[in-house]
Amino acid sequence: MAPSHTLPGLLMYQARTRPDAPAIREKNLGIWRTFSWRDYADQVRDLALGLKSLGFGPGDKLCVIGDNRPRLYWAQIAVMSLGGVAVPVYQDAIATELAFVLGNADVVAVVAEDQEQVDKILAIRDKLPNLRLLIFDDPRGLADYDADILFAFERVQALGAASRTDHPDTFATLVESVRGEDIALLTYTSGTTGSPKGVMLSHANLVKSAEIFVAHENMAAGDDLLSYLPLAWVGETMYGMTVSLLVGCACNCPEGPETVQRDLREIGPTGFLAAPRVWETMVSSIQVKAADASPLKSWIFRTFRDAAQRAESRAAAGEAIPFGLKIATWLGEYLVYGPVRDQFGLRRARWCYTGGAPLGPETFGLFRAFGINLKQVYGSTEISGLVSLQKDGEANPNNVGRPCPGIEVALADSGEVLVRSPGVFQGYYKNGAATAEVLDSDGWFHTGDAGIIEPSGHLTIIDRANDVGRLVDGTPFAPQFVENKLKFSPYVSEAVSFGHDKPYVSAMIAIDYDTVGSWAERRGLAYTNYMDLSGKPVVLDLLRDEVLRINQSLPEASRVKRFLLLAKDLDADDEEITRTRKLRRGFIAEKYQSVIDALYHDDDEDVALTTEVTFEDGRKVMLETTLRILEAA
Repeated sequence: MAPSHTLPGLLMYQARTRPDAPAIREKNLGIWRTFSWRDYADQVRDLALGLKSLGFGPGDKLCVIGDNRPRLYWAQIAVMSLGGVAVPVYQDAIATELAFVLGNADVVAVVAEDQEQVDKILAIRDKLPNLRLLIFDDPRGLADYDADILFAFERVQALGAASRTDHPDTFATLVESVRGEDIALLTYTSGTTGSPKGVMLSHANLVKSAEIFVAHENMAAGDDLLSYLPLAWVGETMYGMTVSLLVGCACNCPEGPETVQRDLREIGPTGFLAAPRVWETMVSSIQVKAADASPLKSWIFRTFRDAAQRAESRAAAGEAIPFGLKIATWLGEYLVYGPVRDQFGLRRARWCYTGGAPLGPETFGLFRAFGINLKQVYGSTEISGLVSLQKDGEANPNNVGRPCPGIEVALADSGEVLVRSPGVFQGYYKNGAATAEVLDSDGWFHTGDAGIIEPSGHLTIIDRANDVGRLVDGTPFAPQFVENKLKFSPYVSEAVSFGHDKPYVSAMIAIDYDTVGSWAERRGLAYTNYMDLSGKPVVLDLLRDEVLRINQSLPEASRVKRFLLLAKDLDADDEEITRTRKLRRGFIAEKYQSVIDALYHDDDEDVALTTEVTFEDGRKVMLETTLRILEAA
């Protein structure tokens, strides 16, 4: 591993020792372009020196916004090389969100991918008094823009190249002056309970956490990673950028969000990290394709799927696998499991991780059964994305593995998980009060998660501590447990369950528009939009059958008694979920209070709902609909 505790230092080490090895690839117009470590360092150097010539200095903040593009990675390392701080934001964030984050972070420069992102920044320029530089990557559509702060990426690099000619040693001196304790990244929390908070992570936070991960996972120089996760998610910074710089493996940027699945197949990464939503979408795709196949193919799939799941269950329990079952899984490898891994581009993957939120055990078990080495990793933004992970042979959907060596985990009297590690953040930016609430004088970070440390040393996360409740009869109620069960259905996009201080469990369900739409089209059912489709009687019957089926796998007290289908999916633009698709439960409870009340009035069969919908351009309209409440007894 590279002997440095700063990200620019890691880059320079790789450029010296492996100058011609692949460092980062970008797909554009169907063609993959490869940049070596020497190319990577040269691009970062010229951009950093160009920024410096424009007045950028130590402590200044630079925001990057857009899809995963090499130039946005280079921009983050370039600003760190100057002693500045990178502030990545979600590419689909609307203007009001950006105004808050960029204003709170005191951003002075932005590197934007394209015209869409440039327009967002220019629309809120009057709210950003510190902003003095807006750099764009893709020039299409920007030829007639005349904003005084607007610069092409190439223009800034040209300034840097001219500066390098006069002062060839400046960049190396700048990189050497960056210290491990300097703040490298200001990344904002998802804001599940309020406004996002700026998490300050130092170079040492990121690099030491990456070293811990690499020490416990099978990684080597020359490996390939798919860099498709949002740049603003700490998982991409940690497991994409930092690990790549540390080990010398290549990041691969897909052509766009809509081509990720195809590009994943082309690259065939050796390691893969995905949020639960990605795995759930994959399972839905498998289930839908199996249902649409010919009777013979559908039978083959079900037969060998069931065999794989029985074998995986026995292996996980340490039981011997009967000879007949071994033969079945051997045949299944050729007929089902191998083709599925190839379809998703995971045939080469030695390890896969799910993190960021709980993943349902059915989804987890299906991938394991199909020969995908899926494991769980647990972390959060404030602890650089790493606390515990599962080793090979210890994968289990019911825990998140053992705390990594060098990372301490304890439980508060309330059951809250406490963490102390080299990855614990330096505090919330300009928010000492919030920092004091979660970081105590002994260095323990209070995660807000309720957990259990099992006798074996494995950590089990139950739910967010504030979300765990009880039914009126005292039965414990963990909403995520019920929601994960519901989301295993291919027809369910999101689910919100209720039950705390209630006599029974109820739920609001958002259908998966693509999957249910395909189901409807195969049956010749016409529909116009999401609201129309979700209100169709046959769709209500379909989802009732799904809830009834899922209820059989739930403890009796946790079974959903009443539910309804929403007229729209939950949306981050409407503040119902975060950009990482975590439920904002407090906001949902307030926005849908009339719906929740109706779910607990047994006489109610319909409920009228008027709700605000936000479009991508910020426009808002009111949606009026009547929702049908269904019994799932």
